[in-house]
Amino acid sequence: MSIAIVNGIRLSHHVVGEGPLVLLIMGSGSPGRVWRTYQVPALVAAGFRVATVDNRGIAPSEESADGITLGDMVADSAALIEYLGAPAHVVGTSLGALVVQNLALEHPELVDHAVMMATAGRPHPMLLALNAGEAALHDQDVRLPPQYAAAIKATLNLSPRTLEDPAAAEHWLDMFEFSASATTAPGVRAQLDIDYSRNRLHDYTRITTPSLIIGFTDDQLAPPMYCREVAAAIPGARYAEIDRCGHLGYLERPEEVNRVVIDFLSSRGNKDH
Repeated sequence: MSIAIVNGIRLSHHVVGEGPLVLLIMGSGSPGRVWRTYQVPALVAAGFRVATVDNRGIAPSEESADGITLGDMVADSAALIEYLGAPAHVVGTSLGALVVQNLALEHPELVDHAVMMATAGRPHPMLLALNAGEAALHDQDVRLPPQYAAAIKATLNLSPRTLEDPAAAEHWLDMFEFSASATTAPGVRAQLDIDYSRNRLHDYTRITTPSLIIGFTDDQLAPPMYCREVAAAIPGARYAEIDRCGHLGYLERPEEVNRVVIDFLSSRGNKDH
């Protein structure tokens, strides 16, 4: 793990492998190490140099507890790519996908290929309500019992078909219960206030970067329809949909997600859109 001072803040990042640079950008409240279980090894084996980053708000990066905007995160990512050696392929999920979309829009010279998973171009009521609810729980100092919080996280983020298997359900519940036991850090709380209220679909018609949008069939927070709208807005974008997974599809069905991403970054992908 390394610390870089970029865009006026410290960003924790980790780089491994040799070859073209791929920057992986995680979603709200999650550290960059989440990518290291499945995506990083697959990308390194495919011949890429892979960077993961702890976004602004996630320690040991700058927590910025006084406020975080999507523009801040886009500028952070642009500065990190320049620091590591531009241009880069950039892959993001959820909040990270919104960063990628706006990075491709505002800094096309820094992005070779853009991959956006579980994304949207306009606000989704479920995501807005979930963020507002989590912020309210924090601000009112309400702590849900970890077992209950874990069940809610699993229900919202995973496919019902993943949870049909009792052993798989136990595994995911244990993982979510462990994370639910931790106190919400100030930077994570600040990420919850990022404004998703604008409809950006028209803006995305100006993206010129080769783009791949990946939807997950059972995603309740970024339904495939929303992902398809982004793909339709970006000229020439490809769209792929992964079956039998939810918002965390890159963890539920990592082999298929990795195959689609690597094929696209290697310019071997089929044109699904």
